[in-house]
Amino acid sequence: MSELFYRNACSSTNDEISDVLLYPQSNFVGLYTFNQIKGRGQYGNSWTSAAEQNLAYTLAVKTSCILHSDFLFNYYTAIAVQNYVANLTEKIVKIKWPNDIIVGNKKVAGILIEKKKINQENYFIIGIGINILQEKFDEISNAGSLLTQTGERLNLKQFTENLHSFLIEKLNHIPNDDEISAQFNLNLFRKDEISVFELNNIRQNGIIKNADENGNIWIELEESGLQSFYHKEIKLLY
Repeated sequence: MSELFYRNACSSTNDEISDVLLYPQSNFVGLYTFNQIKGRGQYGNSWTSAAEQNLAYTLAVKTSCILHSDFLFNYYTAIAVQNYVANLTEKIVKIKWPNDIIVGNKKVAGILIEKKKINQENYFIIGIGINILQEKFDEISNAGSLLTQTGERLNLKQFTENLHSFLIEKLNHIPNDDEISAQFNLNLFRKDEISVFELNNIRQNGIIKNADENGNIWIELEESGLQSFYHKEIKLLY
């Protein structure tokens, strides 16, 4: 049972999705708002969004429908969002490991996936925040919007409805593990390019080599060679 619900405002779509999962058979149920008050990002970070300019969207998917590891499911969700934005904007769109969406060197979207048990069913709760119409950001911020990066003023409601349909189609046809890894690495931001990283408060050059199926990223660092890192253990400066 796939449905899409709208709220004029809410604290967090990831928190409030349980209110619209009304039936045991509920699956691929979405909730969205253009006025999220207490958005959350990865690892306790906040996701701040200007009212009526950006999208906060959550999709609930039964875990029983997903046969892949949590890491690869996270990758595939990022791939699906990347595909949607790339198809829509016809721009080069990259995935900044593990799941931020980058257009023109600016972060336009972030993804937060949680697991919750609701009405005796286990769900992946996929939260996606996308900056769509916002024009001004903190000068030192890496954030941008689809408007700032493409010049196109999109219709918020149509964008969301199309995204919802696109994601359901993608999640109903998930490829095998190897294909997910290949697609993710093909679209990995700054892969095989010299970049600056911050590790233990020290900056050094390095090259992203690949992201593996266990959720780690492998970086060739100028001082210590090839190493793997988990999220938040190293910071890419861009």
